[in-house]
Amino acid sequence: MSKTYKSRRMRANLIGLTAIASWAILALLTIGTEGVPPFQTAAVAFAVGAFVGLIWRLTSAKQNSQDKTKAPLKALAFSSLGLFAYHALYFAALKSAPPAEASLIAYLWPVLIVVGSALLPGETLRWYHIVGATAGFVGCGLLVGGPGELAFSSDSLFGYTLALIAAFTWASYSLGSRLFAAVPTQMVVVSCTVAAILSAIVAAAFEPIVWILSPLQWISLISLGLLPLGGAFYTWDFGMKFGDIQWLGTASYAAPLLSTIILVATGTASITWALAAACALIVGGAFLASGALSQRAAVQPDG
Repeated sequence: MSKTYKSRRMRANLIGLTAIASWAILALLTIGTEGVPPFQTAAVAFAVGAFVGLIWRLTSAKQNSQDKTKAPLKALAFSSLGLFAYHALYFAALKSAPPAEASLIAYLWPVLIVVGSALLPGETLRWYHIVGATAGFVGCGLLVGGPGELAFSSDSLFGYTLALIAAFTWASYSLGSRLFAAVPTQMVVVSCTVAAILSAIVAAAFEPIVWILSPLQWISLISLGLLPLGGAFYTWDFGMKFGDIQWLGTASYAAPLLSTIILVATGTASITWALAAACALIVGGAFLASGALSQRAAVQPDG
């Protein structure tokens, strides 16, 4: 493995981590949008994300007028439907099932990414990838609700199913990005635009539109588009295309962990034993999935 390849892979990992970090403030920003219907929120956030991508594309086009790369229609359709479908399914799941249980099921997507990576060309799935991802999921379960708090009911089976489909949708979208590695990440601007239009159509058809928003709601909506529901899609796309897909999948469980820590810091949540245990599981799982333990063991005899 060349130094150039390793350097690019590490850079992609770091860029992918910025998406995970921005998802950590999703809950906090969502609180600021209280009173705004979910699809209206998604429509505005996606629109802001599309604007960010448009500015980036126009700026880079001036810097490199030679770049005339075009994305195939199937890649744009795949990305656009992936972004919209995941959020549509997730919002519907939260309305059809208890939020804690639905969120935990939806957060199966990092595990699905790690396991599904075995189907990608050039990727090798190791035991420590699976164990690390599983540890992260258990930690996520402790954050969403302890064993005594989660209560899965057959009455909410439809909502649970939607959450599971959402998990498969985001995992498929993420894994599929690797198959379209030749498509520039800047083209996510098209996906955000299509997702914004589809979200606006659904909002107009099924939600009461809130026309007058408070300054806090506007700031929160714009921030969502700049970070977790907009800008993060660009960095996640780059990370999935060129980074360590198994490690990024496992590291994604840091998002709910950091989110909980932020809520604790802002006084919205409190410190519990579950938070400490989740921290150990998620951090340990990410370290294990990185293969650091195995690599260290492999080089120890030579040392």
